Amino acid sequence: MKVLITKLLTSAPSFAPLALRIPIGIILMAHGSQKLFGWFGGYGLEGTGQWMASIGLTPGYLMALMAGSSEFFGGLLIIIGLLTRPTALVLSFTMVVAIFSVHIGNGLFLSNNGYEFGLALLAATVSLAVSGAGKLSADNLLAARLK
Repeated sequence: MKVLITKLLTSAPSFAPLALRIPIGIILMAHGSQKLFGWFGGYGLEGTGQWMASIGLTPGYLMALMAGSSEFFGGLLIIIGLLTRPTALVLSFTMVVAIFSVHIGNGLFLSNNGYEFGLALLAATVSLAVSGAGKLSADNLLAARLK
């Protein structure tokens, strides 16, 4: 078990994942806070839940809670570099759901509410799931302690 956890936490000693982790984490936290708390012009859980139910994602409140939590808390974990691979995997799934349930019918471009932004977030989270957290991460600190 210790070997599996160490492999999950260990990543190449590179700054490249850090360059993804910080802006992607901030973006995800901001979007999650719109859904959860109504910050930054968001609608909070009630409003987001009603909208999600209206597009067929039911129960809407629960879907808003799950999406908002994965984005907000997942973004926080990505910034810290803690449990980066599993967190990025959950966030990747969240982006696939967003792309196919909301944006795919509008084409690629963001100006038409298309899927380009979701696709960029999907690419970044898949990259982090593969690469791990890189340098300056809680994952690498934990992995070093487990060795």
